[in-house]
Amino acid sequence: MEQILDAAEALFSKHGLYGVTLKDVAKQVGVHHTLMNYYFDDKKALFDAVFARRAVVTSERRMRALEAYEAASAGKPTVEGALRAFLDTDLDLYIEGGEGWKNYAALGAQVANTPAWGADLMDEHFDPVVLRLIDLLKKALPDCPEADIFWGYHFVTGALMLTLARTGRIDKLSGGVCKSDDFHAVKERMAAFMAAGFIAACERRKPQT
Repeated sequence: MEQILDAAEALFSKHGLYGVTLKDVAKQVGVHHTLMNYYFDDKKALFDAVFARRAVVTSERRMRALEAYEAASAGKPTVEGALRAFLDTDLDLYIEGGEGWKNYAALGAQVANTPAWGADLMDEHFDPVVLRLIDLLKKALPDCPEADIFWGYHFVTGALMLTLARTGRIDKLSGGVCKSDDFHAVKERMAAFMAAGFIAACERRKPQT
C-alpha cells in the first residue's frame, strides 16, 4: 500500500488529479491495474488517501508546535513567534523528509488552488490548526481588526503554497540567485517577512491621534 501511495503521490504531484489514471499508478508500481480497483473505488478515492496520509502528520506537528509556543510565551505570543511555529515546523518536513514530502508539498499547492473540490480537502484536514494559529495571532495583536488577521493569514498561505509548488519561476527571475526548492532560504525569511506585514497592516488601522 505504501508503494501505491508513494507512486500515486509522485504522479499526482506532477500531472494533477486529471492527468493520472489508476492504470498509470499500477504501471509505476509494477502491479496489475485490477489491484488498484480492489483497494480504491475510483481515482479520487486514491487521491484523497494520498493527501490524507501526510496531511495528518503536518497538521498534528504544527498543532503541537503552536501549543508548545503558546505555553513558552507565557501568554504573550508575538506575531513572528506564532508564524514560526506554524511555518517553520512545516518547512522542516520538506527540508528533512526527502522527495516524498516535496511531492506532497507540490500536491498540496495544487489542492489549495482547486476551488471545485480542493477547498473541501483543505477544510477537512487543516481548519483546526489554522484556527489555532489565528487564535495566537489575535492574542499577539489584540487591537488588530479581525478581518486584517484573516487577510494576513490568506496572504501567508498564498505565499506558502506558491513556495511549495516549486514552479522554478523565481530561479529564472533572479538569474539563479534564488532557487524555488531552497526551503532553507524560505525558512530564514518567510516568518519575519509575513510578521512585518501583519504589524504594518494593523498599524494602518489604528485611529490617528
